[in-house]
Amino acid sequence: MSQSLHITAADGHRFEIARADPVTPPKGGVIVLHAIYGLTDHIRDVCDMWAKEGYAAVAPAHFDRIGPGRVFGYAADGAEAGRKSYAATNEANILAEIAACRDALAASGPVIVSGFCTGGSSAWLASARLDGIAAQVNFYGSHVASRHLDLHPRCPTVIHYGDNDHVVPIGDVERIRAANPDVEMHVYPGAGHAFFNPEQSHHDAAAAVLCWQRSLAFLDRVLPRAA
Repeated sequence: MSQSLHITAADGHRFEIARADPVTPPKGGVIVLHAIYGLTDHIRDVCDMWAKEGYAAVAPAHFDRIGPGRVFGYAADGAEAGRKSYAATNEANILAEIAACRDALAASGPVIVSGFCTGGSSAWLASARLDGIAAQVNFYGSHVASRHLDLHPRCPTVIHYGDNDHVVPIGDVERIRAANPDVEMHVYPGAGHAFFNPEQSHHDAAAAVLCWQRSLAFLDRVLPRAA
């Protein structure tokens, strides 16, 4: 089970993380970046999923800069509060927190950045801007096409979208593909936004399982292996 800890970014900001560690020596470390709902139980569960696969995982609470414990429900009022909280952060702060997570995972091996929705957007940003990121596993990054199409990952990357995503229409998915021919992209027929999350209405169990399998296989291919 993941545990709640606190770490400090280079700018002095102290923030909460969820951390889960494998029972065996880690294959690497994964930074799990949350969507607009904050550091939810789902994100903590994802950290546990990574740990079961042999990776150390940490998930930062990006909204701690606004106030501690800001976690929102999936109904309309929660989504609106989450959007306002996300708008109150900025890229420099998010990158500082991701960098602190990267450093916290340094002893775990190669560091992977991953994220969901707005967290996927932040993962894309980190993969282009930060050193020390070995790979990216991106779940339906929401602003990749609209804000970051001029940025390109500097590490091996896999990205997943549903073709029925109401946040990222299929035309935007194809724009991302065209601009990043080296990125491994998977599109899931009939799947909507947030299809990986069993707590949300668009959850697609079959797509989620396949997406997870493909992500693990991708990391097995691209990460350096221990001697």
